Amino acid sequence: MNNISYKIKGGVPIKGKITCMGAKNLTTKVMVAALLAQDKTVLQGVPNIGDAEITAELLRSAGAKITWSRNDGTMLIDATNINIYEASLPDSRTNRIPILLLSILLHRLGKAAVPTVGGDHIGKRNVDYHVDAIKKFGADVVEKKDKYIAHANSRLKACHIDLPYPSVGATETCLFLSVLAQGTSIIKNIALEPEIIELITMLRSMGAIIFLSTNRELIVHGVEKLNGTNFFIAGDRIEAASWASLACASDGEIEVSGIRPDLLGNFLPHYTKIEGGFKFLSNDSILFFRKEKLRSTEVETDVYPGFATDWQQPFATILTQANGISVIHETVHEKRFGYLAILNQLGAKTEVVSSCLGSVPCRYRGQDFMHSALIHGPTKLTAISSPIVIPDLRAGLAYLIAAVLAEGETQLDAAEQIERGYGNLAEKLKNTNIALQRIES
Repeated sequence: MNNISYKIKGGVPIKGKITCMGAKNLTTKVMVAALLAQDKTVLQGVPNIGDAEITAELLRSAGAKITWSRNDGTMLIDATNINIYEASLPDSRTNRIPILLLSILLHRLGKAAVPTVGGDHIGKRNVDYHVDAIKKFGADVVEKKDKYIAHANSRLKACHIDLPYPSVGATETCLFLSVLAQGTSIIKNIALEPEIIELITMLRSMGAIIFLSTNRELIVHGVEKLNGTNFFIAGDRIEAASWASLACASDGEIEVSGIRPDLLGNFLPHYTKIEGGFKFLSNDSILFFRKEKLRSTEVETDVYPGFATDWQQPFATILTQANGISVIHETVHEKRFGYLAILNQLGAKTEVVSSCLGSVPCRYRGQDFMHSALIHGPTKLTAISSPIVIPDLRAGLAYLIAAVLAEGETQLDAAEQIERGYGNLAEKLKNTNIALQRIES
């Protein structure tokens, strides 16, 4: 991907219309799932984003043939000839997809080698749960230099797994392992994010036998084979909340379409609590705005159905404009507050503390991380003369909203990080009044 910068003139309430793309956190996973079938799968609503392109490259390296119409979001994945056990990927530093492909290649070829998963500015990409699950299903896994290498001497065998934490990625790996394993698997303490439920729906349409029982438990009867399917990708709940935050923070009004309201779960009550307003216009269209003067609040991130960790950065930019002191307690990732330093440079008043300020059990309690943030408001934001470098996807969206709030012109460099998950924002935001110039080099 080329180097991309955004120049944004701030200080104006944002009004207009934005259409959500297909969910990033679902798209890449269903692309991988398509390789479980030894024929063709058609995906509808595939977003034109960097992560989808990276995943397509990974799947092609294993022998898949992919035809992608970016105009209408249709992708055809032909997994008939998966014949390369060593998948390659030039850019896997912040992409967790390679570890998911291990399970697929073990089913298809009995052996697999994929790039190691790196880390980014929000913390280490821990794959221990994935590796442990693969071993319990009967395969061997070793890490050598920059690769994970796995092999199985026979068909994978079903097992019982109790995940230490309801990790989304680990739940996905267990699903991929169990659907074609011999016997019945029971997987406990699974993630229940909407993207997981959608993935289960896709796997069922391919012929998988998956029961979702109470208390975060899956019962999976392994089958001999899976068939290709046609699957429509739901709208992106993280993106929708981002544009809701932009509307509220800037005291504007944005109609967001392409998103089912039920996917926004606990975002909406938190949004209402701080005086954000919304109105349902249709079954997949919502108008977001600000009702009254913004009020401070307390937010704790958590696994679904809790407040999503990817919602907290754009939500924090709203809270810079709220009256009083707001508290955010991050329980999912260990390094999620780095973006606040840039907001402070723009005029915000925030501080991070090592205390866990809340009641939700913190995944990293007792470890030397900044667990909570205090946000004092309201504050006036002002553009700074030097460019701001975007470190990761979600921080980048927080910077964009802050740049809209700031008086003057702000330049955001490394904006390709945003486009990994949101696509070309100059094109996406063309039906709003945002003053954004996209520069590509």
